[in-house]
Amino acid sequence: MQIIPLTGGLGAEIQGADIRSTSSFQQIFEAFKDHSVIVIRNQTDITPDDHIAFAQRFGPINVNRFFKPVEGHPQIATVLKEPDQTEAVGEGWHTDHSYDDEPAMGSILRAIEVPPIGGDTLFVSMGMAYEALSTPMKRFLDGLSAWHSSRHVFGAEIAESEAATSGRLGNAQNATQDVLHPVVIRHPLSGRKGIYVNPVFTTRIEGLTQTESDALLQMLYAHCQQPEFHCRVRWNAGDITLWDNRATWHKAINDYHGYRRYMHRITVEGCPLQGC
Repeated sequence: MQIIPLTGGLGAEIQGADIRSTSSFQQIFEAFKDHSVIVIRNQTDITPDDHIAFAQRFGPINVNRFFKPVEGHPQIATVLKEPDQTEAVGEGWHTDHSYDDEPAMGSILRAIEVPPIGGDTLFVSMGMAYEALSTPMKRFLDGLSAWHSSRHVFGAEIAESEAATSGRLGNAQNATQDVLHPVVIRHPLSGRKGIYVNPVFTTRIEGLTQTESDALLQMLYAHCQQPEFHCRVRWNAGDITLWDNRATWHKAINDYHGYRRYMHRITVEGCPLQGC
């Protein structure tokens, strides 16, 4: 097994591994702890049951409320864009399940069919972003909390979106989650501090006026999008990427119109951000 960093600060590629092997799991888990984003190449013979068994080594599986499940495997969410579709689910910078009381630990995405070019995924290190802030700004943020919600992303107001009308997203009646999380969290595995707000699910900062909250969030979002904090995953069919939702943002790059991109995603349950 070879573990090759993707950048100076975030992500690694693993070659020569097999996710079905229990003997290699500890090395993969240590790489996940160290790098937050792991790309395991050439898992071409993996079945949905193999995918599920691998995910369960990290923890219990979160059955997604809103994504279309894979037939016969409700633990696996379908991530799909057909050649005639223009919207890709996950185009905005976000952290999976930040709207839950106990946000997801990680997500494990398996590439089944990818376009000949494009369709990459970008990630941001929230630990690097926090550490690059000034000391006064760190002190200010450390005392704040922010609201996160699923309502505006998966609820009734997106009923006419392409993702909903095509059946890729559904169950809008279940989009009832609103939760307050610290703006800065200490990672339960590394102890590293990181920013925990994101442009898709965070709605406002508690205790600030709407104008103040909007201004502060926009500043943080612009700060986090600096390329020095990023890594980029270029997919091949058979690749599996897992990322730590408590340490990263990610977004899908929608630059492959006219081609199909088909993936399976499993989300692993987390724990309270202040009590892991």
